[in-house]
Amino acid sequence: MEPHLVALDVDGTILTHAGELRPATRDAIRAVADAGHHIVVSTGRSVLATTPVLDLLGLSHGWAICSNGAVTLELDPAAPQGYRIADTVTFDPRAALTLVMEHAPHILVAVEEVGVGFKVARPYPEGVLQGEQVVVPFEQLVDRPTTRVTFHDPDAASEDFLELVERIGLHGVSYAVGYTAWLDLAPEGVSKGSALELVRRRLGVEPHLTFAAGDQRNDLEMLRWAARGVAMGGAPPEVVDAADETTGSVDEDGLAHALRPLA
Repeated sequence: MEPHLVALDVDGTILTHAGELRPATRDAIRAVADAGHHIVVSTGRSVLATTPVLDLLGLSHGWAICSNGAVTLELDPAAPQGYRIADTVTFDPRAALTLVMEHAPHILVAVEEVGVGFKVARPYPEGVLQGEQVVVPFEQLVDRPTTRVTFHDPDAASEDFLELVERIGLHGVSYAVGYTAWLDLAPEGVSKGSALELVRRRLGVEPHLTFAAGDQRNDLEMLRWAARGVAMGGAPPEVVDAADETTGSVDEDGLAHALRPLA
């Protein structure tokens, strides 16, 4: 079988929502990698939150996409941190952040600093963000371009953020609403799909040899990009509609079943 590019979301696809890597899922991913395919972890997580997943999967070479496509890593065990940052795409967060905070001043906001952590207006709960949190005034949140802005409301649901986005309108950015009450902003036109297309060209993989699996709205562009897009069981209806097929949930080892033809 010719080498495929196999793009895999993390939370709700590789890992359960409790953060567990089920043995069947790990074994299936390793079998696909050992068969010569290119595994590309493609996640909304920051770099610091992605590298432990790569370690769990034993992936030390190739590529990974973080921050919903705004950061691309080239994995290299000889590099000091095990990777090099190949691409970053940034945007000016001032207008969008100002708009959201005007309409929902109570929610938490974090501005990503790649490989370091986040600048925050108020501290996030322990364990929610990985990396250093530095509390700064508003002007320091928006004083330079960034790869991602993350909003979180521990007391809300994802539907609340969908309503907020629809009500206020957001221009000049890409956005994705997460499994719980998360809203991620990224540079306009940037998504997991756009970053994967650049990786595909670097690898020289033909478009018809692409596979992607995901479970949330930040996977929409990736699933449409892939020749074979797989939605995990329990995904929202718009994610199912964007995919070519569905599989079982992460707790049912759905990814392992979907990967079986590639192993």
